[in-house]
Amino acid sequence: MGSETSWTPSPEENLPGITDQNRINELEAQGMATAELFILQLEFETEISTGLILEIHKTAFGKLYDWAGKWRTTEVIVGQFTPPAPHLVLQLMYQFVDTLNFKLSIAENRRDHLECLFYCHYEFIRIHPFNNGNGRTGRMLMNLVALKLGYQFLK
Repeated sequence: MGSETSWTPSPEENLPGITDQNRINELEAQGMATAELFILQLEFETEISTGLILEIHKTAFGKLYDWAGKWRTTEVIVGQFTPPAPHLVLQLMYQFVDTLNFKLSIAENRRDHLECLFYCHYEFIRIHPFNNGNGRTGRMLMNLVALKLGYQFLK
């Protein structure tokens, strides 16, 4: 893997050594479905934490990749955007989770709810805490926030 995240893992980079890209895509989709079910089964009161985010990511990608459920340790470039350096990821994720939980605790109306959803997705993607799967994990996290606010999964 180079220094960019605009890559799809090659077959030799997955744990089972699958070479058929369609099969890899299928297993990734199954992992995502499993992670979404995991989110749906969480207790409503479950607080969002860095550990929960790692668990969601590992549930989605853990059967295929050794980087699943682990914070990014390499510099990445996403298009023309350079996310924060890897040594800042853990601190930024703790700040993100604290701010998100605070915003959720004071959200009273639709505008507050939208702010929580926007903050959740935007800030997570800005931090870009994983080697890969950030967009998909960010959408799942945003859906968890939607559920906490009384909405259905967003599409």
